[in-house]
Amino acid sequence: MEGIVEGCLGFLYDLLVVICVGLLLLRVAEGRSVRWLVLLVVSGVMLSCLVHSSALKVGLVSVLCSLIHYVGREEVMLPTKNKAVLITGCDSGFGHDLARFLNSTGMRVFAGVLDELSPGALKLKKDASPNLTVLQLDITNSSQITQAHQYIQSQTGKTGLWALVNNAGVLGYVCDGEILPIKMYKKCLDVNLIGSVEITQAFLPLIRQSKGRLISISSMAGEVPLPGFAGYGASKAALISFNGAIRQELSRWGVKVIIIQPGAFKTNILGSREQWNSAQEDILSGLAQEVMASYGEEYIRSMQQRLVNMSSVSSSDTGPFLEALKHAILSPRPKPFYYPGASAWALPLLYRHGPTSLSDRIFSRIFMSSDAQPAELLNS
Repeated sequence: MEGIVEGCLGFLYDLLVVICVGLLLLRVAEGRSVRWLVLLVVSGVMLSCLVHSSALKVGLVSVLCSLIHYVGREEVMLPTKNKAVLITGCDSGFGHDLARFLNSTGMRVFAGVLDELSPGALKLKKDASPNLTVLQLDITNSSQITQAHQYIQSQTGKTGLWALVNNAGVLGYVCDGEILPIKMYKKCLDVNLIGSVEITQAFLPLIRQSKGRLISISSMAGEVPLPGFAGYGASKAALISFNGAIRQELSRWGVKVIIIQPGAFKTNILGSREQWNSAQEDILSGLAQEVMASYGEEYIRSMQQRLVNMSSVSSSDTGPFLEALKHAILSPRPKPFYYPGASAWALPLLYRHGPTSLSDRIFSRIFMSSDAQPAELLNS
């Protein structure tokens, strides 16, 4: 009799393992992120192999099946009716794509642009539905923030603003922190931090009114110190810290504060060749003589190749980013952090949990060209 029971439990265990794998494949087919589910199942099955009791094995795998079914299943998103969202930086890139995407869901979209006569702004006006309004909104201009607030308040009434997406941002230039001009540090901080803080303060009363969402687009450079990104990374790190503080403070009102840290996607934040040349000349003309002697003109001019390399390995498919934003805006249970794109979670994971010496070597290899060296090092 005992042998029959053990045989039945063994068969049930094998069946449940097959069900676990089947559920995982189903989640993949649904387009769900299953990295953590795979880790959970592998760990659970390995643990069950160490358990001698067949009943405990069956119980453990049953729990795994339940977790995959109930936690990994597709969420029912909140309705978009009567929900309004303000997105900054919609002239191009993420902001432009997001404005079009959310407009297609039926949301009321206010698309802030740096220049309402830019090609991207004109395209939004031409192609979008009447539910999308393009607003002149330079987030470093206090009067434009005030005007946008007054207009949106008049349009949303008692409903309030469901979400503010702080997307507008600048990269500055990719080069060594010692030679990046102070004005570029200031520009990164003015746009990526101060501008985001000012517009957040202006619109939080409308967001509290709806118990909505504050979403900020950061960068893995804000969490992981990457060579060449001293100015940009410092501003994004400050933005993450600001959002972390107000996430806790605003939870008392039921407001969700969310950070999106995308990986390498092709957007206009890298700038144009004309902008690169201008930044390069600013550096060459502004360096002290002793610093110029240490780095050399050839090394400084080689910086543009880093931007070319970044563009070549960046993904043009912004689908993962848009899906992350959709979940952040419309999920009943949004996450505090989203990491769309492979490098967005891989590099922070290495930095947080690996030896610093290892991550330094890897990041230097990825983001610093081995073909170009400062003049002082070449001559030593």
